[in-house]
Amino acid sequence: MLVLLAGIFVVHIATVIMLFVSTISNVWMVGYSSFGTASSGLWLLCNNTCMQLPVNSDDEASLKATQAFMILSIIFSVIALVMFIVQLFTLEKGKRFYITGAIMLVCWMCILIGVSIYTARFTGNIPRSTNTHHGYCFILAWICFCFSFIIGILYLVLRKK
Repeated sequence: MLVLLAGIFVVHIATVIMLFVSTISNVWMVGYSSFGTASSGLWLLCNNTCMQLPVNSDDEASLKATQAFMILSIIFSVIALVMFIVQLFTLEKGKRFYITGAIMLVCWMCILIGVSIYTARFTGNIPRSTNTHHGYCFILAWICFCFSFIIGILYLVLRKK
């Protein structure tokens, strides 16, 4: 049981780190332009230099929603990690990690909403670029989606021994 809890803890820390990287970095979409490789993320559009992401007025709300949900997912993931540590030392034996699991499932839902909005509205949208594809940040966000769901369910099922 101790090995399982340690494994979940390590995967949870890895998920938090990957959420930070996927939200902060600007490689959600990658394309090729006359200037070379171009990448765009949630914040910037980068060629040789980076500039603020140009967004038309129709997509601005979608971009803000994606940014907000990704930031919320980081916040909920960190709160769940802190709650796990608190519950690990204060929870009575035989009790389940319900609070930690519920918070982690809220994180899972925020990732789902944020990445789904980005997928629906911004896939393939890099100005003046051709041959666009998803970058590593987009893939990391979906990996975090899977990990947060698995961790959330495991927290709900596990008992403190």
